[in-house]
Amino acid sequence: MHQALPLVVGGTVAVLVLAGCSGGGSVGPTASATSSVRSTSTPTSTSATTPPTTTDAATTATVRRALAGLEREYDATVGVVATDTVSGETVAYNGDRRFGYASTIKAFAAAQFLRSVPADARNEVVHWTAADVAAAGYSPVTEQHVADGLSYEQLAEAAVRMSDNTALNLVLTRIGGPSGLDAALTELGDTTTEVVHGEPDLNTIEPGSTEDTTTPAAFTAALTTVLDGSTLDRADTALLVDWMGGNATGDALIRAGAPDGWVVVDKSGGAGPIRNDVARVTPPGGDPIVLSVLTTRNDPDAAYDDALVARSASAVLDAFDR
Repeated sequence: MHQALPLVVGGTVAVLVLAGCSGGGSVGPTASATSSVRSTSTPTSTSATTPPTTTDAATTATVRRALAGLEREYDATVGVVATDTVSGETVAYNGDRRFGYASTIKAFAAAQFLRSVPADARNEVVHWTAADVAAAGYSPVTEQHVADGLSYEQLAEAAVRMSDNTALNLVLTRIGGPSGLDAALTELGDTTTEVVHGEPDLNTIEPGSTEDTTTPAAFTAALTTVLDGSTLDRADTALLVDWMGGNATGDALIRAGAPDGWVVVDKSGGAGPIRNDVARVTPPGGDPIVLSVLTTRNDPDAAYDDALVARSASAVLDAFDR
């Protein structure tokens, strides 16, 4: 079994944990960033288990003020966990709060496809119907190939690069459905994320439900594991990174908030008031930072705003740009 990397990596680490200030926007009960058990109870606030060693109090206060200010400005709840994958330095704000993950789950479905389906079986051509496309919703690639179909690998790529909903559903079918992906994430150490539905139902989060939700802490740890170079083999890790590097729906999100010259590979997601992005961000000459920015407007009828994600990412990445 592949083991998940812990949220805090390394021997001596710096941990910056910021308590969220907004009282609204939770889609369900939270789960502890350090817990390996799903919880349906309301936790206490996250606290650092290791005293900060390199992050000063002024930086802590600056990031906290910035994110709390964005929550007020957008009437939203923001959750962020960013971890330097070498030093383990971590910034967390509402890291244990549950959010609907929307299409960010497509990166993890593609990763499990690459992990579980042998290379010689990935070129099997799949067919679907126009009714499948209509039922799934946003499907810019598969709607063009109802007549001729695509291979499973092409579908996995379309799910990540173009956020194609029908492609996700077909890939999920190949890897055992939503329950198969949920089990795969559990095997990798993520016992927080709850994968229950395909598209488009995964975007509807019932009040108080934990279905189709995750936490920033869980997704950052899971993405760190997926991209660690050993969970997938080297070629498949590079393939997934290439797909995420070409994510066509993420330019206004973490990429827009990252400093100039930093390389971002990501998978975005959004529906209704939910707007998210998960990414690996690499500064020039620096170590990769894995980052999850999950947001929701507190008014369930409000539309999401890309700028909220970009500005949240900018505030957090500034803590590493020293």
